[in-house]
Amino acid sequence: MKPTKKLGVIVGVDGSTSLVGMYSMSNDVDLIWYGDILTGPKIGAFLTINQNNIKIIATVSTEKIIDQQNTVRSVEFDNRYNKNSINRIITLKTKGVIEKGKFQVTSRYVPMIGNEITLTTKEELKIIYGIENKEPSIYIGESILEGQPINLPIDKFFASHIGIFGNTGSGKSNTLHKLYLQLFKSAYREKLLEKSKFYIVDFNGEYTNSEQFGVSIGEDKCIFEINTRDESKSNKLPVKREYLFDADILSILFDARPATQVPFLRRAIKLWNEQKFNGDRIANFVVGTIKKILTSGDAASSDAKDNWISVANSFLKDEVLFENLKNLEYHSQRKAYMYPGFTKMEYINDKSNLNVATITYLRLSQIASKLSTFFDDANEVNKLKMHLEFQKVHHSAWKSTNIEHLNPLFNRIENTFNSLEKVIEVVPDISGKYKAVNIISLVHANQEITRLIPMLLSKMIYDEQKNIVSGKRIDRTKHLIIDEAHNILNAEYRNTGDDWQDYRLSVFEEIIKEGRKFGFYLTLSSQRPADISPTILSQTHNYFIHRLVNEKDLRMLENTMPTLDRSSFQMIPSLGQGETIITGNAMKVPVFVKIKKEEINRPDSDDVILTELWGEEKETTVIEYE
Repeated sequence: MKPTKKLGVIVGVDGSTSLVGMYSMSNDVDLIWYGDILTGPKIGAFLTINQNNIKIIATVSTEKIIDQQNTVRSVEFDNRYNKNSINRIITLKTKGVIEKGKFQVTSRYVPMIGNEITLTTKEELKIIYGIENKEPSIYIGESILEGQPINLPIDKFFASHIGIFGNTGSGKSNTLHKLYLQLFKSAYREKLLEKSKFYIVDFNGEYTNSEQFGVSIGEDKCIFEINTRDESKSNKLPVKREYLFDADILSILFDARPATQVPFLRRAIKLWNEQKFNGDRIANFVVGTIKKILTSGDAASSDAKDNWISVANSFLKDEVLFENLKNLEYHSQRKAYMYPGFTKMEYINDKSNLNVATITYLRLSQIASKLSTFFDDANEVNKLKMHLEFQKVHHSAWKSTNIEHLNPLFNRIENTFNSLEKVIEVVPDISGKYKAVNIISLVHANQEITRLIPMLLSKMIYDEQKNIVSGKRIDRTKHLIIDEAHNILNAEYRNTGDDWQDYRLSVFEEIIKEGRKFGFYLTLSSQRPADISPTILSQTHNYFIHRLVNEKDLRMLENTMPTLDRSSFQMIPSLGQGETIITGNAMKVPVFVKIKKEEINRPDSDDVILTELWGEEKETTVIEYE
């Protein structure tokens, strides 16, 4: 065994902090000791406190010097701060101990005055950074100070909620990609792709290359390019029928007012879900509405007939078909509609049903047939739209609801459905609709869809996972990865009347609190952790912290990350590109790591080199001035 390099002795202890008097003033960054290059006693470096056969591992948190010679109060003969008058003092923060060849975090052993300090050897570093009992792991990078390879335990890391935070350009997208790239390259790849599903919500289109994450599109990966500008370029996202046709979701999506619009939506969706309309059934229902309007006398509102015709013709677009219905006149004294018969004016009796001749004259059977065909041929979004439009007429026809209160809602419904048609495929079941790796790119989606899709997808796949494994052994998992998570998890507008934001945060807070027990794991990446709900942030188990300089972001991390010590926290603003602090439940100590970029397979997030963009494809001419 190699002898150890002795550096100093403990001269003071205060809890987990120790003062060390150094034997020399050496300020070498690295020291060569018996052929090994070891990290010198600089801020953040590991040092070993020797206590019999126990090695207490600590990191350097501060350093200073003390002068041991008094001044003679003379400028000419002042000998302070010379080579022979000063001693170096460093402060150590205890991290754990090495006992019987294993590193563990414990308070059983504490430094004592007189314990000698030595350089932490390569063998000790391997134990500190190593994985216990050859636990399955993936390589992520090298420690910044010592250059030691850093492996992450697969079970402890990926069966947890993960947070990746850092300013723009700090390397967080590369870290997110490399983390899962290494997982998919591991020995568990085949079974992993069979037993688990990964959903990546990509707001900026950084992960849409065919080979990213090490899984090709032809293998077991699907990319959903959500495009609200050009439907021909959009891959429609499969959504279970029950999740779109939900009164709560639609009320929030349409920004429905609580007094009249929300009750209307609830009644309409309740009827929709109960009746399970097909073409014939809804045609009978809506034609029954116009029959009732015509036979209600003055009980129906004066514009009810025209409203019904307007809605029906908006779907069938056949002016001739509705011509006789439009030309019906209302006789105010008789309180009945009338139309010219063969020999006399015919009146529609307000006390009985329409007769066959009137139904034939008004072409109601033809209208019903065409409405039935239209409904059966329409997609699920247009079917719901048709139902809601006729429900508006139905609810306002007998003056129980003022149609003027509903019209603003339907303007919003129209705009929303126009967007939804382009991006959503409503299906009865999502089994087989998603592959092992699913990229949902929202870079070409409008704001309305951008805020809807992540919430809708998350709730749908979380509920599906919960239903599959609830009360059973977890035999499959789902992993939801959200890049730029501050876009949808901002807590700033909670309880300020933004019902949509409140509902969305509630969904994600339930996922992060309860997801682990159902095999559902969340990975969040963001450049603004302070914008994310504190409840969500505090429930995250493992963190990659890249460079952050905003005081608000730093304060949020300090308050919500119990595993990050003060000295590591102070290093966050000075981290370089690709440098990160890994900390959390899966890590014994916070680790400073350099994560290298993949040369080819990496996110589309590289900085633009303006001089290459602006430069001409020829040699640069240097102009000299006299």
